[in-house]
Amino acid sequence: MNGTDTRLGLVYSVTAYSLWGLMPLYWGLLVSVPAIEVTAHRILWCAVFLGGLVVLRGRLPAILAIVCQPRLVATLALTATLISVSWVTNVWAVGAERLVQASLGYYIAPLISVAIGVFILGEKISTVRRIAVALACVAVLTQATVLRQFPFVALALGLSFAFYGYFRKTMNVRPLDGVFVEALVLLPIAGSLILFWGVMGMGTFGTRDITIDFLLILCGPMTAVPLLFFSAGARRVRLSTLGFLHYIAPSITLLVATLIFSESFTLIHVVTFGCVWAALFLLVLEGAPAWFRNARAAQKKFVSLPPVSKPPE
Repeated sequence: MNGTDTRLGLVYSVTAYSLWGLMPLYWGLLVSVPAIEVTAHRILWCAVFLGGLVVLRGRLPAILAIVCQPRLVATLALTATLISVSWVTNVWAVGAERLVQASLGYYIAPLISVAIGVFILGEKISTVRRIAVALACVAVLTQATVLRQFPFVALALGLSFAFYGYFRKTMNVRPLDGVFVEALVLLPIAGSLILFWGVMGMGTFGTRDITIDFLLILCGPMTAVPLLFFSAGARRVRLSTLGFLHYIAPSITLLVATLIFSESFTLIHVVTFGCVWAALFLLVLEGAPAWFRNARAAQKKFVSLPPVSKPPE
């Protein structure tokens, strides 16, 4: 990465976050299927889809190298558990009409990442960031006390997403390789559940409607494609830019929840989201000067490059 944002990288990144934001519309088509069963099929078909890509891109030697490192596999098993928690919760939130909470969870994920830096890594943070984390705590407590409904969906998604990002950053593994190994780790459990449900006559696949079967199979590409867009974009834009683009997904999800699924957005939600948005605004405000300085420096560097000479005719 050369310190600049390419146009193609921005297109890839915006596409990934937009697809993630719109994903609840797809899970809404599978609302008749239990969330745990959808997640099991999501793991199965994601492993199949990514396995094909791994073979086509010649990544099998890299996968074998990862599998031969027990410590790395153990860490990927942990991240696989975290991402499966996120997947189950996300799918369940659609059927349970808790999509607004899901959106809140992805909004507070960066703030939880800040808290991880403080309490786990012992990082020293500015007063602005302390205020931001405090506002996030106020948002959670407000929902828990006023609505008398503990926002476990928001916390489950926020915590799993933040810790997933934290552990994945500690590993020098390509996104495609990492996600494929994560799917392989979860595959025995997912496959066993699908087989058990099928034998006991409790499963959905192959028993109801061919459309549902097709949608369950399509869970694999639906899971993998946004990730591939994201990984392609992440190599072409700066991390600070990805931080700004992150909020596209929960913003779209919130619009889907209120405008399409008609979930309520009360005054308490306004207060809750207001606290989180204020916290995020503080983080953006704190990081904006450095972001603009880097952008100007990159632009000056680009302008100062010598013109490309034409080849002799």
